[in-house]
Amino acid sequence: MTPAVKQLDKSTVSYQLHHYQHDKNNSHYGEEAAEKLAVAANRIYKTLVVETDDHSLAVAIIPVSAQLNLKQTAKALNVKKAIMAAPQKVQSTTGYVLGGVSPFGQKKRLPTLIDNSMENLTTVFVSGGKRGLEIETTPQAFSQILNAKMVAIAEQR
Repeated sequence: MTPAVKQLDKSTVSYQLHHYQHDKNNSHYGEEAAEKLAVAANRIYKTLVVETDDHSLAVAIIPVSAQLNLKQTAKALNVKKAIMAAPQKVQSTTGYVLGGVSPFGQKKRLPTLIDNSMENLTTVFVSGGKRGLEIETTPQAFSQILNAKMVAIAEQR
């Protein structure tokens, strides 16, 4: 079990695990999950880590079909600027490898923003903490477990 699954087991939220065979040559993890699980890409959310101008980190959760709007993210975090965090920093802070970063069960709890597009969905999928493992749960689970803030931070590609 991954730390993400362990955290969900300790909570009262309902969830379902979905496994698929990850292709080690595929670095488009979210799109791969959507394809292999036969789920619409707007229901698969990726977990990104940003670094702010004061060097603090935060999590941004957006659909895999979108890209992160860094200006909106900075505004939501009440800072002047946000950039994508370095991969090494992401892995050491969250405890997960890229392509398997889950918003749940991270080593260090970070402020978390979720794109408000999630509010319109019944259930969504996020990484379960390793490549080839997705967690399906409700949008309410994120605010309940992570105390996440829903804001407009994604833009369509």
